Amino acid sequence: MKRFSLILALLLCFTLCPVTARAEPYTFGDYTYTLLEDGTAKIAKYRGKDSSLSIPSTFGSIQVTCIGYFAFSGCTDLISVTIPDSVAAIGDYAFSWCRSLTDITIPDSVTTIGDSAFFWCTGLTDVIIPDSVTSIGDDGFGWCSNLTTVTIPDSVIELGANPFIGCEKLTAFTVSPEHPALAVIEGVLFEKATKTLICYPMGKAQSSYAIPQGIRCIGEDAFCGCTNLISVTIPDSVTTIGADAFSGCSGLAAITIPDGITTIGPGAFHGCTGLTTITIPDGVTTIGDAAFINCPNLTAITIPDSVTTIGDMAFSGCFSLSAITIPNGVTTIGTGMFDGCCGLTAITIPDSVMAIGDMAFSACTGLTNVIIPDSVTMIGDQAFYDCTGLTNVTIPDSVTSIGLYAFSECPNLTVTVGHNSYALQYCKRNEIPYIYPDSLDWLNN
Repeated sequence: MKRFSLILALLLCFTLCPVTARAEPYTFGDYTYTLLEDGTAKIAKYRGKDSSLSIPSTFGSIQVTCIGYFAFSGCTDLISVTIPDSVAAIGDYAFSWCRSLTDITIPDSVTTIGDSAFFWCTGLTDVIIPDSVTSIGDDGFGWCSNLTTVTIPDSVIELGANPFIGCEKLTAFTVSPEHPALAVIEGVLFEKATKTLICYPMGKAQSSYAIPQGIRCIGEDAFCGCTNLISVTIPDSVTTIGADAFSGCSGLAAITIPDGITTIGPGAFHGCTGLTTITIPDGVTTIGDAAFINCPNLTAITIPDSVTTIGDMAFSGCFSLSAITIPNGVTTIGTGMFDGCCGLTAITIPDSVMAIGDMAFSACTGLTNVIIPDSVTMIGDQAFYDCTGLTNVTIPDSVTSIGLYAFSECPNLTVTVGHNSYALQYCKRNEIPYIYPDSLDWLNN
């Protein structure tokens, strides 16, 4: 699923406030702060234990203009917070994990609410976003599980990836008909310019949903965790399914991917435990990392020849998958692509594949026989680790690199190798039984 690294999040936070002039922290009561280039203060950390808090507008003679990265994160004693009207930016993760917070007053001076600013504030039931706010970052109010109502003012022109992911009691959004950037159709939030479905409210009770014709993109995390949905109809106008778009939709049993789709994003169907079959249309060129990871009831999937890229761990944990054909355009079998697919009994590796990644087929206990084509030059670490049913693997002379434990815990395995090949030396070093392709020719002479 999209989750920014700590370094990236820090960099993004610095874009919310003026550049810090001095990195040295200063102390004012329970607050630690740093000075910005304009001489104002950014709150770095609050260490008090107050349940009701009015953040000061000044530290002595220094005006407070920014609430920084993680400044109040994890302050579980906080119930009520008033932010002063000197503050212009609420940084990334600023109030994250303030689980007791039930009341937050955001002043008209605030223009930016950062990534995950109120992440996991499970006590919040409603939030008034002032008309001054122009931007709400990724997961801005993510996993505020008791949030029931959200009104987004006309001033907001930029939304990150589903700012309301995990708000399980949220049933609809409210925006004005005059909103310049956003629209709501049947309670679902859309971005006008890109024709992107931003967020399907997690609390909607209906079991089926048809995305409106004309929508081009299903955004990142758009349906994440919507367990009530059993079927979703995607129109032909959609070309992209974003990262984690349907992640955790455990009730989803039926979905048709239309011909217009070219990209299935990372983690798009992660944890869709109700899916049993899926057909990927001919237009798709990319299946992202972990796109179908942990879909344990997925028994069949058709991958068209148009696909050239299948990401790492794309089908990892699909325990019921029994057979799959990799199309000719694919050049790499990624890390952990079929890891844990214990029901996989047959795999066809095309001549286009040049590399088999780390843990690509690890714990595929149903595999018995694998022929690696001459195009392959590299087999990664633990590529076939713990394939306990594997009895024969044919490795061509083209392979010049085999990773650590590539065939460990394969107790019944015999490898077919070429004379004087790298695979032969590998088997000798690792005491793996081997034979030559012509080992039985003497019977026919």
